[in-house]
Amino acid sequence: MSDATVPAHRALGLTDAEYDLILDKLGREPNAVELSMFSLMWSEHCAYKHSKKLLGQLPTEGPYLLMGPGENAGAVDVGDGLAIAFKVESHNHPSAVEPFQGAATGVGGILRDIFAVGARPIAVLDSLRFGEPDGQRSRYLLEHAVGGIGHYGNSIGVPTVGGEIYFEPAYEQNCLVNAMALGIAPHDRLTRAAATGPGNVLVLFGALTGRDGIGGASVLASAELGEDDADKRPTVQIGDPFAEKKLLECSLELLDSELLVSLQDLGAAGLTSSSSEMASKGGLGLDIHVDRVPLREPGMEPFEIMVSESQERMLCVVEPSKVDAVLAVCEKWETTATAIGEVTDSGHLRVLKGGEVVGDMPVPALVDDCPLYDLAPEKPSAQIYPTAPRALKAADDDVQAILPELLGSANIASRLPVFEQYDWIVQSRTVRRPEEADAAVLLLPDGAAIAVSIDGSGRRVAADPYRGTVEAVFECAANLACVGAEPLGLTNCLNFGNPEKPHVAWQLSESVRGMADACRALDTPVVGGNVSLYNESGGGPIYPTPVVGMVGRLPEAARAGRLGFSQGGDAIAVVRAASPSLPASELAKLRGEALPDGLPERDQAALRTAIELVRDAVRRGDLRSAHDVAEGGIAVALSEAALAGGIGARIDLRKVGGATCQGKPLDEQLFGEGSGTFVLSGPRELLEALAASAGDGLSVAVVGEVGGDVVEIAHEGGTLSWSLAELAEPRTRGLADRLHDVQAA
Repeated sequence: MSDATVPAHRALGLTDAEYDLILDKLGREPNAVELSMFSLMWSEHCAYKHSKKLLGQLPTEGPYLLMGPGENAGAVDVGDGLAIAFKVESHNHPSAVEPFQGAATGVGGILRDIFAVGARPIAVLDSLRFGEPDGQRSRYLLEHAVGGIGHYGNSIGVPTVGGEIYFEPAYEQNCLVNAMALGIAPHDRLTRAAATGPGNVLVLFGALTGRDGIGGASVLASAELGEDDADKRPTVQIGDPFAEKKLLECSLELLDSELLVSLQDLGAAGLTSSSSEMASKGGLGLDIHVDRVPLREPGMEPFEIMVSESQERMLCVVEPSKVDAVLAVCEKWETTATAIGEVTDSGHLRVLKGGEVVGDMPVPALVDDCPLYDLAPEKPSAQIYPTAPRALKAADDDVQAILPELLGSANIASRLPVFEQYDWIVQSRTVRRPEEADAAVLLLPDGAAIAVSIDGSGRRVAADPYRGTVEAVFECAANLACVGAEPLGLTNCLNFGNPEKPHVAWQLSESVRGMADACRALDTPVVGGNVSLYNESGGGPIYPTPVVGMVGRLPEAARAGRLGFSQGGDAIAVVRAASPSLPASELAKLRGEALPDGLPERDQAALRTAIELVRDAVRRGDLRSAHDVAEGGIAVALSEAALAGGIGARIDLRKVGGATCQGKPLDEQLFGEGSGTFVLSGPRELLEALAASAGDGLSVAVVGEVGGDVVEIAHEGGTLSWSLAELAEPRTRGLADRLHDVQAA
């Protein structure tokens, strides 16, 4: 069948049934403008039509919640009349097509979500996934995506304070670029996006509208990528961080001056999405005159203007008497601003050109009436992901050689070679820099601080979607605990393959169930987030990757925890709420072992108890360091704490975890993974008191001492010892050498 014979609605991604529903809602056939707008608003990216029913399971209420799902970003109360707004979103498909601009505009888009609610952006974190770093495509995507993030964030003056990056074969063709942003605002400046007041004026301000990005995020994110990805580059938006900086300052001044009724950023689907969602939230209608929209390219058709995803644009509702004042502020900031429409009580979104109506759609039909689909989840009978080839050089029983090799592996080695491309101290709020602590810490005006962490293990979720997602939520909470922060709210980005396939539907369903249960166990609400589906190509789906971002508060910034040992003679204690295991671990991957069918069950109440015990100890000032055990197990965590502080340590593995370690192979005791284990250091009497206070289901034991220039681990069969120098070399060079190879290729 040639393209000429494909019905227009199918060419735009609508099914026959969806088109029939549009006919029913309109009572007629849509014209080209209307069909384009429906195709975007009913796309997966805008409508969440395969995930919206599942998302209702997530808890969205909490004592600190100020603004929840449905707004541009969620917000929580951090005291002293201040709010922190935050959100994470994906730019996966655009980044797979054009990684520099895809990643850069992902940062720009998430920053606009923050200042659209009235908050000044104060930090960015990124969560990145690529194929193995020795793959040609992965090397290209890595270099350019990191370059795009650094270019945009550094140019606009917002620090990149944390994040994560992992390499797995499943992401070779479909990288993941998730960006999280935080902003700060007084409670009374928080702004919603609902259009109100018939007769009020719709003002578009920011960059000119062009053809770049037409159908970009919404189209790319609603279908699998194929061999013609390069042909989709024109649908990737082009970003200008300097224009966004002016847009940011202009928006905040407009809000401070109380000139705006509501504010909305233009992201996916451009004017179509921003205007229709504002109308829907306000229960009203809008008239938009496309011939008033300032264009970068002459001769653009009405449908192009309505669906353009040109960056750095905002839409606001203004009372008629304040329009001139709004335009004056925009002129001050050298930001183009034009009145392009009006709020009406019609309940319709009308598109006009030269006074003639070229599109007329009921707002509910466009926004709320997209069909939501029931998934057909089915657990696969066998593991669907191929086993990666063995990469471990050491013999399986040579634990002496395994630890340095693990520290130099792509998923554990120091991330500073990536972070060093970002500015993490601009704005002077950063209390804990990358790799100084398990979570980023930012100073608040009253001397308190907020902490933020972003995390998610696709490999462990692929092994067990439910328990792997539970681990991701608790991992974030554990990271916050290590700096002394209590979780206030959670945002997420659910990155999955094609939900129309039963095994992906099962992964997605189980993952959301796990996230809901973990959030309830921690009494932490979900304030908003993003879903990115269809992340697969001819090479198969990505690992199911729910990325979790969590924000917490600690009462004294000066007491924020660090991960590195700092004082010789300090005791070392290990807190453990569950026994670790090797399947789906980093060591298992390097050994070339297949993913297991499931992960061990964890007692979520015990995990919470361990988190609270560590958090309270950090807040009291009882600890000099606190580090969550994650990839690579306790041996890697101990080494990271020693290297971060530049001082050695020795522990007795036989004292760790009591009965939980007895009878386990040495490699599992050293390198096993799973939630619920912490390595602490501090004065011996305080750690012994902490151990004595541990309740049922929790093991806390003093197991060693800080000092010297070696890492030493005693075990049933003898003693293992590594110099700091032989551990520092792979830890420092592991990723740096790979990045050098990327740049030299």
